[in-house]
Amino acid sequence: MNDSGARTAVEWLASVAPDPEACRWEWERNPLGVALLPAGRRWDVLILPGELGYPTLDVLSRLVDRPGPVLADFGDFRMGFFVPPGTAARWLGTGVRSAGAGTWIVVPYPGRAGGGGVRWFVVPDGSGTLTDPTLLELAMHEAAGAMARREGE
Repeated sequence: MNDSGARTAVEWLASVAPDPEACRWEWERNPLGVALLPAGRRWDVLILPGELGYPTLDVLSRLVDRPGPVLADFGDFRMGFFVPPGTAARWLGTGVRSAGAGTWIVVPYPGRAGGGGVRWFVVPDGSGTLTDPTLLELAMHEAAGAMARREGE
C-alpha cells in the first residue's frame, strides 16, 4: 500500500474515534501499531473462525473485485470481515461472532506490520468499501459446503 493509500485508510478508520486527531497521534506512536476503535458507526465486523474465514475469503474474492477490509489475528484463529453498520444486530448465523454498536475492536495501523495481535488480511482502501453481508453469507455457505464435501471423502 502506498503512503497516500495508507493515509486515506487511516483517516477513514480514525474518523469513528471519539477524538480522531488523538487517535491518529496515538496510533502512529504506539509501538504495537494498534488502536481501539468503536464498531457500529461506519462499519460492523463479523468474526468467523479461521478454518471457515479463509475459504470464505477465497470464494468472496471470486465474487467481487475487492472485498471490504478483513482482519486476522496472528494465530489465524479468527478473521473479521468489515460489513455495513447494523449488520451485527441482524446477523443470525451460528458460529459467527459480531462487533456492532457499543463494541470496540483492536485495529492495526494500515500498511504497517504491528505487534498487537491482529493484522490486515485485506487493508481498507480508504473509500469506505465494505463487504456486502448477503455476498458474505453466500460465500460462507459455499465454503462450508466445500469443507463438508472434503471431510466426507
